[in-house]
Parts: sequence; C-alpha cells; structure tokens
Amino acid sequence: MRVYLPSTFDLLRRLAEEGSHPVVGGYGFTATPALVEAFEGLELEEIEYFAFLDAAEGSLRMLNAGVELFPARRVVVSVDVDDSACHVDEEAGDSVVRVDWESVPLKHIASIHVDIEETEQFTKPAVEAIVAADLGDEDAANVVAEAQDYFMAYREPTRLDFVFGEG
Repeated sequence: MRVYLPSTFDLLRRLAEEGSHPVVGGYGFTATPALVEAFEGLELEEIEYFAFLDAAEGSLRMLNAGVELFPARRVVVSVDVDDSACHVDEEAGDSVVRVDWESVPLKHIASIHVDIEETEQFTKPAVEAIVAADLGDEDAANVVAEAQDYFMAYREPTRLDFVFGEG
C-alpha cells in the first residue's frame, strides 16, 4: 500500500544517516475506502493526490513545532508498506491510517517530495497559519490552501545528496 508520510528535512537527514524514516506519531495518509468513496469517479492516482496533500499539511504542522533544517519547506515521503501494517483511523480523517511500523527502511521508500527555495515565500506563512487554520480560522485556512497550490519537487530516495544540495 502506498502511504504518504509527513516529514521534514531534519528527518531526511536522519534517513540519510540511519537508512530508515520514522513514522511520526504512528500515522500516515493513503487512499482509504472513505477517501475513495468521497472522490467516486476519480482515478486512484487522483485520489492518492488528496492523501498526499493531507501529508503535506502534516508537514506544515511538524514545521510549526520547530525544526533546524529548512523550516519553511514541506517534505512528503511516499512509502510502500504491507497492507496488513496499515489500519484505517476513521475518527482522525478520511485519509488517515495508523502504521504499525516504527520506521520505514530506505528500500520501501518510493519517492520524496520537497519544497524548493522559491516556494518558501508561500510555505512560511502557511507554517505560521496552520494551527489557526486547524482551529477554524478561515483566513488562516486560505493561507494554507495557497501554499498547497505549489507543487513540491520530486527527489529520488537513493540520491539524498541531491535533496541537501550536495550532489
């Protein structure tokens, strides 16, 4: 099953050093049956994109908590895990799954998506607005939505040197 994990550059550094990526809080995002039903008629890949966006929002929350590396750049790590290791958490949201794995080895990481320097002007305000958006502030939600309009750059998981500009 393809699961999207919210992440940060700090966690990518850990991936580069240790060879695995933690499943922060034990949660990820995927095309659950509820999400598929909500977007009936769309192709699976299109539905998965909504789960990806939820993970990108999760990355904003992680950035809001404070990080050392690139504090205004979202990161989403796409992983392939056994279906039996994922459990739908309907109360947490349509795309949320609990993942039994504490961390995901590099060999199960399909791709990494990161914000680039040019998008920081949009993600920085979203990092600052995410908590207010979660609490129902419509203006803050619009700031977060604007950041989501900017595509994240694809990075090959086996070339983490390029993620950090070292390649």
